[in-house]
Amino acid sequence: MIGKRPPYDKLLYGITLALVGLGIIMVYSAGAIKAGEKYDDPFFFLKRQMLWALIGVAVMFWAMNRDYRTFQSYVFPLFLLSLLLLVLVLVPSIGVKVNNARRWIRLAGISFQPSELAKLSIVLLMAKILSKRVDREEPFAPRFFLPLALAGLVCGLIVLQPHFGMVGILLCAVLALCFAAGVRLSHLGGVAVVVAAVAVLFVLTHPYALERVMTVLDRTHASSKAIHQTNQSIYALGPGGLFGRGLGEGYGKLGYLPESHTEFIFAVVGEETGLAGSLLIVSLFGLFLWRGTRIALRVPDLFGAYTAIGITFIIVGQAVINLGVVVGLLPITGLPLPLVSFGGTSLVMTLLCIGILLSISRHQTARGRLA
Repeated sequence: MIGKRPPYDKLLYGITLALVGLGIIMVYSAGAIKAGEKYDDPFFFLKRQMLWALIGVAVMFWAMNRDYRTFQSYVFPLFLLSLLLLVLVLVPSIGVKVNNARRWIRLAGISFQPSELAKLSIVLLMAKILSKRVDREEPFAPRFFLPLALAGLVCGLIVLQPHFGMVGILLCAVLALCFAAGVRLSHLGGVAVVVAAVAVLFVLTHPYALERVMTVLDRTHASSKAIHQTNQSIYALGPGGLFGRGLGEGYGKLGYLPESHTEFIFAVVGEETGLAGSLLIVSLFGLFLWRGTRIALRVPDLFGAYTAIGITFIIVGQAVINLGVVVGLLPITGLPLPLVSFGGTSLVMTLLCIGILLSISRHQTARGRLA
């Protein structure tokens, strides 16, 4: 008799669907006017987001009903494919340049962002390598040099696009995985210092990056153009009050707030649904962090534990960076709010990652390898 399939984490599943549903509503509210002006169809973004959501949910179902351990066989081909796409996107005749960044490959009218695939590939790669080397009595350098070098290679290619926000997400996941794998805080601090030094050097040698950083460190010396988006975001959040102006009643999206349906959608959430709606979004991501960490602590094998940690941190880390940008605490990065902002590649790849996380949740025990 075939045994009954273990249950998945229903709360995590519900959190995911809630964020996707809220995203569809807010994409329509934030983008209807722009869609009407640009495409002569106020439902353009809504229809696209619903289509990508359906595809993403189907991919999530596929992943959550597979044994997550089978993904180990895809690790190296997926990583090599990611590297190839990250190189190709830098080729002018292949990569699409938007707002001085070359981050997309367009085929048959569909845009694909290779860095989204790179997030998953680097998490799976590090999980596989670290889980195989955990029992070796090796010092820091030989044990962690390979995964850190491969992660650095991916980050270097993404910096060339440039896409600093994505690099920040990957670094969050990489450092979290290294910490879980037993890296001493002193060693981790050393890596962080090196990364920070490289980041400072890059900012100082690239005027546009320095200008964005100045919008946070010293707004009085930032140009009006550089600080425009941040100002408009804060202006939109301000009048929201406790319950907001009401869905569809926001002013920021009326041409004042750039990227209102993508990177700055949370500003529209704050203006139209107020503190209540904003706290709902933040709380859902907080619950996501709790459930993802809980799964990582309870899964019986290290590959599953490290994969769960990596996926949890790339999703929650991206949400934290996006929210920091919207409220003016971080420089503008071009990162969408996971599951909520408009965007096909981001939505589908995020749901694929969550499908893998839900698959891992089927194998939880009372005490896992990291507990």
